[in-house]
Amino acid sequence: MEILSPAGSKEGLVAAIKGGADAVYLGGKVFGARAFSDNFTDKELEGAVGYAHDRHVRAYVTVNTLIKDRELDDAVSFVKFLADIGADAVLIQDLGLLKSLHAVDIRKHASTQMGIHSAAGLKWCAENGISRAVLNRELTFEELAQIVPDSPVETEVFVQGALCYCLSGGCLFSSVVGGRSGNRGQCAQPCRKRYTADGTTGYKLSNADLYAVKWLPKLKELGVTSAKIEGRMRSQAYAYLATRVYAAANRGDDPASYAADDALLKTVFNRGFAEGYFGGVVSPVQQQYADNRGFCLGQAQFRGRHFDTTDLKEPVAVRDGISLYQGDTKVGGFKLSSLGRAAAPFDVPDGTYDVYRTYDPRIDVIKNLVGDPPRLTGTHERPRLHVQPRTVIRKKVKLPEMSFYVSSLRNLQAVLPYADRVYFEMNDSLTEARQLCARADVECVTLAPRFLPLGDLHTDGYPLMINTPGQYLPQEGDRVYASYFMNTFNAELHQPFWQTTLSVELSKDEIKNLAAHYPGRLEVMAFGRTELMCTRDPGMRNCILQDERTYRFPVYKDGHGLSHILNSTDLMLLPYLQEIGSFGVESVGIDVRKRPETLAAAVAQAYAEDNVRAKTSLVEMCGGINYGAYLRGTD
Repeated sequence: MEILSPAGSKEGLVAAIKGGADAVYLGGKVFGARAFSDNFTDKELEGAVGYAHDRHVRAYVTVNTLIKDRELDDAVSFVKFLADIGADAVLIQDLGLLKSLHAVDIRKHASTQMGIHSAAGLKWCAENGISRAVLNRELTFEELAQIVPDSPVETEVFVQGALCYCLSGGCLFSSVVGGRSGNRGQCAQPCRKRYTADGTTGYKLSNADLYAVKWLPKLKELGVTSAKIEGRMRSQAYAYLATRVYAAANRGDDPASYAADDALLKTVFNRGFAEGYFGGVVSPVQQQYADNRGFCLGQAQFRGRHFDTTDLKEPVAVRDGISLYQGDTKVGGFKLSSLGRAAAPFDVPDGTYDVYRTYDPRIDVIKNLVGDPPRLTGTHERPRLHVQPRTVIRKKVKLPEMSFYVSSLRNLQAVLPYADRVYFEMNDSLTEARQLCARADVECVTLAPRFLPLGDLHTDGYPLMINTPGQYLPQEGDRVYASYFMNTFNAELHQPFWQTTLSVELSKDEIKNLAAHYPGRLEVMAFGRTELMCTRDPGMRNCILQDERTYRFPVYKDGHGLSHILNSTDLMLLPYLQEIGSFGVESVGIDVRKRPETLAAAVAQAYAEDNVRAKTSLVEMCGGINYGAYLRGTD
């Protein structure tokens, strides 16, 4: 099994390779999901690939952000450059980019952002030119055991590092609330903020880091191709130590032989550790703190600046750097100059403090071992390629069709008089919902769960809306819809969808341009509390999450064990329906799930009648509105 390590910088590249990586993954200055890591220029990438190959290490390059139409030429040119310099593979999220690369001879890996989590998803990868899938981090080992052994493509599984709280590729929190898209590498990490719910406050969306050393033998036996270490934004010491530990475990070494490296790894970066979902669907959240505090040594009683190091649960050494905390407050830090009775070099009020080791002198030894990074350069120039957009004649629509997202029969009855179609959640009321829609001559589309690793999706002769590209393999004659979680960002998407809902991260100009070159039916979300996150965390339940600015985010749990965190206000594009129709967009999506039926009926009537004057009363009923990315766009 391959050990795949992060190389977010030149120093990280050298550290990972010296630590024993079989492969590294790194990014250029654009189109990577870690825009805030150092990353590499084109010439440095060429040098980095050569440096890795000279040491018999494979190099994969990330191009795993969503790509706007105006960026496609640059993105395809960049991937062709990667092929020219001998990169071993490219990681991709964007489905339009994937289609545009059919003539570029390079192995393509499906980023975890693509949401591959089932046997159908792996089959889809094989049928669409993808040689490896980076699987969802929410899969349990038992679920992996059901889909990995017979996979037609290679599989890659995260084993170490940060865990997103939301299903990968589906997080819109940073984008919708802050205008910085996680799908574009600009995540502001709202999951690491404090929230209040049910009278308690904590880091309720902050997962502990994944630490799965003990699972390596099982993953290897299962046939997993690659074990991936997250951490391109972390230090060279982290890259070296994480690689050393996992490479040793992968070889089957005695754990005692790498115990020192393992302990040091937990000092270099530590926000708490968990096994993720490998052992089952248990909560990976660590609510006490979200920052890197180092290795927890225990508690110490300070009196007159003095404390006894023997009171700590873990041993310490002279020159260790320690930090003192009381709850969320960091009191200070210093290096130990003695053991036993020791003193802080600054005033510390008497009391009990949590003590963390944040520095170990051996870290400097690692830095010296890694040394100064080599000069990485190359001679290849990036080719200038052009993706020729399709010429499409779209018929302008005076008023788009009305498509309603519904989860209850009461709301279904409220919107049916105004609906052209209904997207009904897959729940116990689905059969009756279909009957009601049939009597009203309204199309009823089954809305698939966001995450269904082992369950089979059947259309039963009814239309189906899916959320990830491999969630369902359509048969001839099936009518399949793509939800906005398919992240359609450009006009190059080529899938057999009867209708595609565009990403909610696009501006009106981007929607207009995309529609001018996309041949299929399109939908734009026009009302509702946009889903910011969907999580498998069983610790989350129906509640209201309130952030530190007092914004309130409703949360509901569905019948599949998934919790959905919604925006604090409603998207309201009622004034722009005719403009959207002028782009040739056939349908608008109106989400009234979990809303009062009086509001559902009022919204349905206002939108169906294009009654812009109703906006004032709807705002009062909703309690607040936003225009999403439609007017402001997304970085």
